[in-house]
Amino acid sequence: MMFENGSTASLLEDVEWVKSSASMGEGNCVEVAALPGGGVVVRNSRFPEGPALVYTREEMAAFVAGAKLGEFDYLTV
Repeated sequence: MMFENGSTASLLEDVEWVKSSASMGEGNCVEVAALPGGGVVVRNSRFPEGPALVYTREEMAAFVAGAKLGEFDYLTV
């Protein structure tokens, strides 16, 4: 099945969603899952039945690299 941006996350039945251990179980985190075709899907942990966004592995690698460098820290202040 081809999964497109904005599709309902619950349509993905055969993926393993992963949440950051920093979320502390309070529902304040995003969840990610690897797609069979090599992409990465992201959903809001507070609304697991809601829409999800699909990224390539290269896009996710660029985002994670920027996060590690602190480029998005201003968004959490």
